[in-house]
Amino acid sequence: MPLRALAGHRHLLELLSRAVERDTLPASVIFTGPDGVGKRLTAIAIAQLVNCLTPVTIEGIGRDACGACASCRRIARGVHADVLLLEPGETGAIKVDQVRDAIDKAAYRPFEGRRRVVIIDKADALLVEAQNALLKTLEEPPSASSFVLVTATPDLLLPTVRSRCQQIRFGRLAAADIASVLMTSHEYEPGAAHAAAAAAEGSIGAALAGDLDDVTAAREAAARLLQGVAHSTDPRRRLESAKMLVGASDRDELGRRLRALASLIRDCGVLLSRADERCLANADLKPLLGGLVQAFDGERTVRAFSAVDQAIAALKRNASPKIVADWVAFQI
Repeated sequence: MPLRALAGHRHLLELLSRAVERDTLPASVIFTGPDGVGKRLTAIAIAQLVNCLTPVTIEGIGRDACGACASCRRIARGVHADVLLLEPGETGAIKVDQVRDAIDKAAYRPFEGRRRVVIIDKADALLVEAQNALLKTLEEPPSASSFVLVTATPDLLLPTVRSRCQQIRFGRLAAADIASVLMTSHEYEPGAAHAAAAAAEGSIGAALAGDLDDVTAAREAAARLLQGVAHSTDPRRRLESAKMLVGASDRDELGRRLRALASLIRDCGVLLSRADERCLANADLKPLLGGLVQAFDGERTVRAFSAVDQAIAALKRNASPKIVADWVAFQI
């Protein structure tokens, strides 16, 4: 998968492309950031770029792999002789023998490409002995080899490993980018894709791992609550609306509905501030959000978002779900 096919991270991908083109990409790097945001895919895209037979220039990114030549296709299939992928085995660890084998191969000139790339996915699973075995190679990599360590928890690596690598941090993905991937690559319906993306906290992996029915139902319940309280101060109406949060659901379900509620309120703030609408996490609900904005000024939106944040914290402290739901309904 070439760089242009990756979701989000456009500025970072442009910097990486430029570094490859200028031959200034560090030979030992750590790709760090949340799980499920494309770190491993980016490492593979970089391996394609440095070994592509017919690179192309893409507006907004720069030099990129073609994705179609024999080298790009072999790397994508995981059968290129010069691109080595290390990942945890059945024990959940990356052992020293795996690392030593990769180091031995990296010591030789590339067999079929221009540069040998060793990608260590979930590098935090490296055993201490394996990390120690890497130290000399990370400090002085062979001239035609690069090492990319991929991890969401770099602090679990030895300080001596981290000090020998340049860290490149990936941020969370925008909900719009996640929704686009879910629709184009995983055949999600638009409404389901946006619901899953809004609940995914910036991670495609989290969106795919979540229960689609649960997140969709949570967003629908949160939307009904906001519609119920937006234009009414009647206490009975608000108590009735609180049932949209609790119903017959459990504590985990209430947590999902509160997070969905926070996402919708945040989007109201986006519309109120006239910010770029591409920032909307629930873009498919824009008509509904536009109606809510008429009842939510800036002060109310901030107050409502703060109340939901407090409610989520109270729920984590084992507060009664019903009390939390009733309180939120009166605070919004």
